Amino acid sequence: MTVLIRPEGQTADDLKLSRRTLGALGGLLFSGYAVAALAKEAKPITTDAEGLSTETVTYAAPDGFQLLAYVARPAGDGPFPVVVVVSEIFGVHEYIRDICRRLAKQGYAAIAPAFFVRVEDPAPLSDMQRIMQIVGAANYEQVMGDLSATLEWASQQSWSKDGKVGITGYCWGGKVVWQAAVRFAAIGAGVAWYGRLAPAADATPVQISSGQPWPVDIADDLKAPVLGLYGGKDQGIPLASVERMREALARAGQTGSQIIVYPDAQHGFHADYRASYSEADAKDGWSKLLATFDKALKN
Repeated sequence: MTVLIRPEGQTADDLKLSRRTLGALGGLLFSGYAVAALAKEAKPITTDAEGLSTETVTYAAPDGFQLLAYVARPAGDGPFPVVVVVSEIFGVHEYIRDICRRLAKQGYAAIAPAFFVRVEDPAPLSDMQRIMQIVGAANYEQVMGDLSATLEWASQQSWSKDGKVGITGYCWGGKVVWQAAVRFAAIGAGVAWYGRLAPAADATPVQISSGQPWPVDIADDLKAPVLGLYGGKDQGIPLASVERMREALARAGQTGSQIIVYPDAQHGFHADYRASYSEADAKDGWSKLLATFDKALKN
C-alpha cells in the first residue's frame, strides 16, 4: 500500500517499489499514473473524452522555454470559462489529465501546464530524491512566469471566455494557488487542495527562504477568493498552520476566502489513484470546487 503522508511526497525511504509491486500495478502504470504514488489497489476515476476536445499544446514561457500543457474543453466554439489546473509534484500525469476532463464535462476549458519538464518529467520516476530535485528546480519566479504565459495563451484562444479565470491545484499545486491569487488580477477564484500554508516547525532557514512567499504571509494581498480544502490527519500540514492561515485571512478582511478541514482525511485525499483517497471527502470537496467556479466564472 502506498500512502503519501507529506505535502511534498515521500522521502527516499518511504517507498521502494519492487518488481512484484510494479507488476501488480499493471495497466495503470502504462496509462500514465505517477509511479511513485500509485497504490496497487487503486481504482481511479476515469473520465472519457466524449463530447470534448483534448490536446497537448506548447507556448512560450517568459524565459523562452516552450511550455507543454494539457488542455481539455467542451467540443465546439465556446466561449468557455478557463480553469488552470496545477499539478502535484508528479507533474501532468493521468490523474491531472482526468481532472481536466472532469472540468471540461462541466463546461470549463481546463489547462494543466507541465511546470517540471524543463528538467525531467517526474511522473514515470520512483526515486523520490530525484523527483524532489526536479520539483525544487521549479522556483517561484519560474512557476509564476509559466502561469503568466498560460493566462496569456488562454486569452488568445477563440474558445476562451473573456473575464476572470479560475485556478485549482493539488499538494504542491495547492500552495501555488494561494500564490497565484496574489500575483494575478486575472484570477477570479481559486481552490487549493492541501497545499502548504507555512514553513514546517523544524524548517531550516534555507527551506523557509526557498518556499517564499508563504500563504500565511501574503493573505493581505489576495486579489481573489480562495477556498482551501485540507485534511485533519495530514501529517505534513499541521492544523496549527491551518489555524494560522484562518487568522491571517480574518486579519486581512478576506471574508470571501475560507478553509474547510475534513477531520478524518489524510494528505492527498482527493487523489483517487492513492491509498490516501477518501471518496466522501473528495466528492464533497469537488462539489464545493464546482460551486466556487460556477459562481465566479459562469456569470
